[in-house]
Amino acid sequence: MLDSGCGTGWSTARLAERYPDAIVLGVDQSAARLERFREPELPNMRRVRARAEDFWRLLAADGIRPARHFLLYPNPWPKAAQLRRRWHGHPVFADLLALGGSLELRTNWRIYADEFRIAAGTCGIDTPPVVSFSVDSPLTPFERKYAESGHRLYRLCLNLEK
Repeated sequence: MLDSGCGTGWSTARLAERYPDAIVLGVDQSAARLERFREPELPNMRRVRARAEDFWRLLAADGIRPARHFLLYPNPWPKAAQLRRRWHGHPVFADLLALGGSLELRTNWRIYADEFRIAAGTCGIDTPPVVSFSVDSPLTPFERKYAESGHRLYRLCLNLEK
């Protein structure tokens, strides 16, 4: 399993707890964020410092396909001029989709999820609707903060198996 943009790795640990039979790899580009993780690492989790776009390309090039992939509360880059910074507007988007497995995007910004869905559909992926959901056990500190402050949360789950 892959937790891209894991920040400190708190979400990686939550995923490792939920899926004890899986190896969960958290990826983040910031050494400073990764160093702030203060929990013991679980036996089925690892964190790595890497740029997600480079890491995805390397995985795709080597034919490594995670069973599940999570994009949890990515930076929405809200300005129109920043579209190429959103994952669905970035040149690496095809490599992201090529990783296969199931991809789950969670966000509190509906338009981000809708744009991601449209971009995936344009690439030939079957796209179920974006759904609003509530959370009892948050996967990230952002998810906890948004849920506690009354933000609506959205999820898009894609099956990328071909």
